[in-house]
Amino acid sequence: MDTLSYKTVSANDATVEKGWVVVDAEDQILGRLASQVARIIRGKHKASYTPHVDCGDRVIVINASKIRMTGKKWDDKSLIRHTGYPGGQRSATPRQVFSKSPALLVERAVRGMLPKNRLGRKLFNNLYVYNDAEHPHEAQKPKEIKF
Repeated sequence: MDTLSYKTVSANDATVEKGWVVVDAEDQILGRLASQVARIIRGKHKASYTPHVDCGDRVIVINASKIRMTGKKWDDKSLIRHTGYPGGQRSATPRQVFSKSPALLVERAVRGMLPKNRLGRKLFNNLYVYNDAEHPHEAQKPKEIKF
């Protein structure tokens, strides 16, 4: 007699159902928004979550130009990047990055909350960030999520 009455189902690329989600970043705090978006991209909100598989949804973030940060982070926080050359470490404040591209600030925050491996690089391609309320993904019929 089989004593195991259930099986643990592990998702794979063939069985994963990926959806589209729209998140409005207007008046949202950057870190809190990024952690929720990373959770959805990773798929941790689904019952079929499998750690080594891309089982999350594709996320569209709109109104990135209306994001907020608390305290003095706009000027005191330091965002560091490296050019890849010796002595190529560069730093900038969030205000400087925001002036170039508000979408880049949101993308950096979400990328920092994803795994630092091949899966994380693949998951990052499921993020679409736009500075205003318009986006070209209406044909995918994304559902809106409020945080």
